[in-house]
Amino acid sequence: MNIQRSERVLETIPVGSLGIIPLPSCRELGQKVNDYLVQWRRESALEHKNTIAFQGYEQESYLVGAAVPRFGSGEAKGIVQESVRGRDLYLMVDVCNYSMTYKLRGQVNRMSPDDHYQDLKRIIAACGGKAKRLTVIMPFLYESRQHKRSSRESLDCALALQELVNMGVDNIITFDAHDPRVQNAIPLHGFETVQTAYQFIKALLGNVPDIQLDSEHLMVVSPDEGATNRAIYIANVLGIDMGMFYKRRDYTRVINGRNPIVAHDFLGSNVEGKDVIVMDDMISSGESMLDVARKLKDLKARRIFLYSTFGLFTNGMDKFDAAYEEGVFYRILTTNLVYQTPELLSRPYYISCDMSKYIALLIDTLNHDASISDLLDPYERITAFLDKYRSGQI
Repeated sequence: MNIQRSERVLETIPVGSLGIIPLPSCRELGQKVNDYLVQWRRESALEHKNTIAFQGYEQESYLVGAAVPRFGSGEAKGIVQESVRGRDLYLMVDVCNYSMTYKLRGQVNRMSPDDHYQDLKRIIAACGGKAKRLTVIMPFLYESRQHKRSSRESLDCALALQELVNMGVDNIITFDAHDPRVQNAIPLHGFETVQTAYQFIKALLGNVPDIQLDSEHLMVVSPDEGATNRAIYIANVLGIDMGMFYKRRDYTRVINGRNPIVAHDFLGSNVEGKDVIVMDDMISSGESMLDVARKLKDLKARRIFLYSTFGLFTNGMDKFDAAYEEGVFYRILTTNLVYQTPELLSRPYYISCDMSKYIALLIDTLNHDASISDLLDPYERITAFLDKYRSGQI
């Protein structure tokens, strides 16, 4: 990251002794975040580090043990394995981690987002209101696709946010929320939706050194109207053109909870001979992304990079493998904010964007009660990185 921890002025007194509780769904990411924090605080030269106000500032580990055991009936309970009184706690949960299982009447069940959300509430309840401050880091916002009502429907995301703040959660941090306006459900509490643009650009340029950052050779395309803001941001930062696809849907039918897409129509300048970045907030089944990539290939685009913050790949990798063999796309980039299968990580076309250092910076800054504005808007970091890249320093 361009702004290193050592360059940040964090002389304010911490809110409380730092504690991180990564739920089992987020253990690997939580361990990486902890490793950064341990290293930074060991190396920091704070003159007040050994005073009473900074008690517990430098630790061997900031991880707080927690477990969610289940009874034979499938019911569970949350257990926090050490005292959290007076601590500034950060709970991390990945509601998309379907690799986790539990037994119910001898049968093995995969954990759904509902199960992970319920486990989060159990751990919050186990803290018993003793923590000084509670922050939930939920990279994929639970039920975020159900963010508005179009008929007689439940507003699950808004309900979940209200439930969390009623349980004593002070701040909720998520990444690239499907629609950030869902925060209107909790207007008096902290809600931050963090961009991943910097890590994406860093991973792209680090793994594809021959890419040319100008309008003649590169273009950003939004696969639908919902992702246009992300595409506009990246296009402006990189100084390149942007286009979008318009989804024509059949509103007379509902398949798998949504109206099926009839066709994709492209709006934008000529893509012939250009590398194209197609970006969205998530890849679910991937059908829409691959359909857009094929349409771009028909328009004679050169290499196609598919980028998404959350790579869910709900129908497996077979379609992507076949499309890659056909030459439909060149690389797929997603973050490690949600569970990544060994199958995905082994693919030659896959590039992972590591977010652990960024999360560690957010936690470190918030623990000091300092502003995270410069972390939420990555424009300056991206431009500084691009300057170094163009001058050959990277």
